[in-house]
Amino acid sequence: MQELYPEIHKVKKYHIKVSSLHTLYVEECGNPKGIPALFLHGGPGAGLSPNHRRFFNPEKYRIILFDQRGAGKSTPYAELRENTLWDLVGDIEVIRRRLKVNKWLVFGGSWGSTLALSYAINHPERILHLIVRGIFLCRHEEILWFYQAGAHQIFPDEWKKYIAVIPESERHDLLHAFYRRLTSSNKNERSEAARAWSQWEGATICLRSNSAMYTEFTEIAVALARIECHYFVNNCFFPADNYILNNAHRIEHLSTDIIHGRYDVVCPVKNAFDLQEKLPRARLAVIPDAGHAAFEPGIRAALVEATDRFKLK
Repeated sequence: MQELYPEIHKVKKYHIKVSSLHTLYVEECGNPKGIPALFLHGGPGAGLSPNHRRFFNPEKYRIILFDQRGAGKSTPYAELRENTLWDLVGDIEVIRRRLKVNKWLVFGGSWGSTLALSYAINHPERILHLIVRGIFLCRHEEILWFYQAGAHQIFPDEWKKYIAVIPESERHDLLHAFYRRLTSSNKNERSEAARAWSQWEGATICLRSNSAMYTEFTEIAVALARIECHYFVNNCFFPADNYILNNAHRIEHLSTDIIHGRYDVVCPVKNAFDLQEKLPRARLAVIPDAGHAAFEPGIRAALVEATDRFKLK
């Protein structure tokens, strides 16, 4: 089974101002003359990890990563203003031009897959190859499944903790109930809601319980919960539901790898099959013993194999 590449310590760091409010933290590592590859993190709001660099062979790739608006080391932290999907798509183009990239491989998982696909639909001429994992199409049914009714039947114990911060009278619409608290002027109320939201995701992301993942999600709770909920109450700022599948014809000519865990509770595997139907040239790999997390062994191996397999024509 393919393992991650060794840790990369030699990293160029940039702070790129993309609006009067937002400044992005950007990293570049690997081979400066290699194949440009853009990594898009999940969430939205989760931010980067040094391990994200390790999906790519540093001798083969020029690896570019950034913290999206409000996430990680980008500033202002956890900011919701001027923070939409289309702002992020525009940011990718700012980074591409700033780093003098013509075309690149775009790699994204979970929310990163949503962003990668949306960027590709709007800028297909800039794509060498797509690698998307844990497909999230941001359809209303997907948001309801995880945050209102569906996933609770698989993790009823963790669900109780998730909804405990919301009074019973508001539980008919948990998404908006959380949004009210995550945008409250009361710091304690915001923090309590953020922990509940993020720990629910951290508890369900892996096929097998992973305490380290649970802790990691707790540490990024404020940005993750606020920004995710902000996006989801706004339908990810798509003009209509099912935007990605309805526009997938614009990228059907692109070479694409789709990787998804069979037992993904956060983003059910049906999403990957729905996408593959619209992209018949795409290679679909369903990992039989995995959930949603990128670092589960089978998914990790498939992602590294996909970056290793790609070659410029």
